[in-house]
Amino acid sequence: MTETADAVLTAPKGYTLEEVTWVHHWTDRLFSFRCTRAPALRFTSGQFTMIGLMVEGKPLTRAYSMVSPAWEEHLEFLSIKVPDGPLTSRLQHIRVGERVLIGQKPVGTLVPENLLPGRNLWLLATGTGLAPFMSLIRDPEIYDRYERVVLAHTVRQVAELAYRELITQELPRHELLGEMVAQKLIYLPAVTREPFPVQGRITTRLEQGLAEREAGVAPLSPEHDRAMICGSEAMNADCKALLEARGFVEGSNSAPGTYVLEKAFVTK
Repeated sequence: MTETADAVLTAPKGYTLEEVTWVHHWTDRLFSFRCTRAPALRFTSGQFTMIGLMVEGKPLTRAYSMVSPAWEEHLEFLSIKVPDGPLTSRLQHIRVGERVLIGQKPVGTLVPENLLPGRNLWLLATGTGLAPFMSLIRDPEIYDRYERVVLAHTVRQVAELAYRELITQELPRHELLGEMVAQKLIYLPAVTREPFPVQGRITTRLEQGLAEREAGVAPLSPEHDRAMICGSEAMNADCKALLEARGFVEGSNSAPGTYVLEKAFVTK
């Protein structure tokens, strides 16, 4: 950490200081951590908030989507590690017992209300863009709204398929969510740079109709499908172009549409 404990006793306005309770390093480029949650913090599954550390007496923050669903008592986040990144170069060394800044005004476009009613919901993610969708697939509301929820997570290496065991093993057995997950959630992991049963970019697989066949659903169409996108700027742009070529219309907090994308993505 970059500050002594005494130097960060008071959080800046709009933030609370929360204690780290768990840290897990997936790879040398990817990690997750949990922290306490202020009782007053309210958010909708799929949203993000500003989180960070005190550095030289000032808050250094970035936008992070909550991995944890809105009903969870703790907060969980998924982050990349950038060696020279202003925040992630420091945050990757966080330890249990240390404290992080958590913004108290969550926002974001990846919420169910920003989409028109539909039959299937596609969640398209690369890398840490999975985070908001981990929140959403553990929220009962999403299963009340859709017949199928298709989570397509594409990464470069197999080890970067974070939460894969939770999605495939733990969620179907969850006491409250298990039945809904088993009936409605379809998980489509894919890898681009290592051998894996499914390989290739999600845009390529959608263009070729492969992803729909993997999921066992009809071709992606604005008539019955809705989509959420979260990934790098390039991935967002490619998926946006693909969807709009098929007649999808982007939704927002003020006007629901047939797809939404999240522009807040941690790169530093």
